[in-house]
Amino acid sequence: MEVINTIAALKSLLGPIKLAGQKIALVPTMGALHKGHVSLIEAAKAEADIVVCSIFVNPTQFTDPKDLEKYPRPLEHDMAMLNESGCNVVFMPSVKEMYPVPEHWHIDLGPAEFLLEGEFRKGHYQGVTQIVKKLFDAVGPDLAFFGQKDYQQVLMIENMVSYFDLPVKIITCPIIREDDGLAMSSRNIHLNAEDRKHAVVLSQSLEYIRSYFEKAEDQSNSDKLHELEEAVK
Repeated sequence: MEVINTIAALKSLLGPIKLAGQKIALVPTMGALHKGHVSLIEAAKAEADIVVCSIFVNPTQFTDPKDLEKYPRPLEHDMAMLNESGCNVVFMPSVKEMYPVPEHWHIDLGPAEFLLEGEFRKGHYQGVTQIVKKLFDAVGPDLAFFGQKDYQQVLMIENMVSYFDLPVKIITCPIIREDDGLAMSSRNIHLNAEDRKHAVVLSQSLEYIRSYFEKAEDQSNSDKLHELEEAVK
């Protein structure tokens, strides 16, 4: 596994690989890796010849400086996990490497940018698409792998790819969950016992709805929805 810190070194390494016609996959991360990230790397290995995993805590997507400051950065743990997963290249640039000069970034991501999480984190998805575009430019991947957990983020990235007409295929992989059903996330370490109890309600509710609809095959959708509405009151 090679660890690269500069765009120039990364391009020098990947250039001959691309010329040889080998397929390159990118798994972008902000570190604090878990089994969800490993599942993305495994999916990438099945589709590509070379897997590049980036670790970069991107400042432009944080709307709260305190959130950026407390984001977990267990580098030794991450390196061990990447090595065990069979990742070929780790790209770990500095902030100065990715943002050598101040720059303005704003593209039309569509109305979905301002819904759900976007309603509460103004500018978040502009920052996300900004860094993903920079990573795509640095790596030049044929494929890029993301998790369904960040569904809205994936939609924004797909819109960005369409906006710039980039030659990269976005592949979305299933959510990997903890034993209690909570979606694996680097930020789960910030949850106390009470927070976690509330957090799993969503996955439990979705699982209940899924199993209910599967069992009630002989009912119309309107009847199913009515019974569900009564059940959750």
